[in-house]
Amino acid sequence: MDDTQADRTLAEVLPAHEPPSAATPFGRAARDFLYGEVWSRPGLSRRDRRWVTLTCVAAADSPQPIEDHVHAALASGDIGLEAMLEFVLHFAVYCGWPKASHLEGAIARQWDRIHRERGEQSPPWPQLTNDMLGSGAWDERLKRGVEEFIDVNLVPAPPPNSPYRHAGILNFVFGYVWQRPGLTRRERRIITVACLAPDDSPVLLRSHVTAALHSGDVTKEEMDEIVLQFAAYYGFAKGEALADTVETAWATKPE
Repeated sequence: MDDTQADRTLAEVLPAHEPPSAATPFGRAARDFLYGEVWSRPGLSRRDRRWVTLTCVAAADSPQPIEDHVHAALASGDIGLEAMLEFVLHFAVYCGWPKASHLEGAIARQWDRIHRERGEQSPPWPQLTNDMLGSGAWDERLKRGVEEFIDVNLVPAPPPNSPYRHAGILNFVFGYVWQRPGLTRRERRIITVACLAPDDSPVLLRSHVTAALHSGDVTKEEMDEIVLQFAAYYGFAKGEALADTVETAWATKPE
């Protein structure tokens, strides 16, 4: 791809960002490969690529890239505020609450910045009511948690014999978070895979990659693009491990 097209793609992906200097190897690679090749590829929507990228920069604790990509996602309209805030909760489950807290702070800052630059008053965040917290009937909530675990992971649910499994996995993660509106199941799968790939949790990564592919929620071609987008933002060593996991999972997909 020529330099003009790479610069145009950069302007679309990060509209408020100065083009990288071509005077360094990093700058040339960012322009020619990252924007000239990766972001312009077919196979994933720009919204999907933003989910992978946001997950990577937030997981990597990269202060300025977090601000830049949050701003770009919101300002472009590719991702709305409510979906972005829902993403924070899902990200917190798989990458941790402190990182999610920093991410949500960036969303608040960039939401205000966008409207300030437009000469507007920032609209308030959505009003939340307690009926959005799911069932308070614990037996019903745990029953739905077991059902959702099976639906998402395509394997039997674990027994509720530890606080982690009982209160965490069955009650909260699958009894609540995975059932919330605001993100599609497919989007939650993409975000989860991108969260787990940096975490050195091969069993959990293999489980979610396998379920995403075997369910048909994510195609093999889409998953290959997720791997490339992830590698570009989190590193090719982690990307190679994710790619190997994808190939193993795909090889075991039932006919």
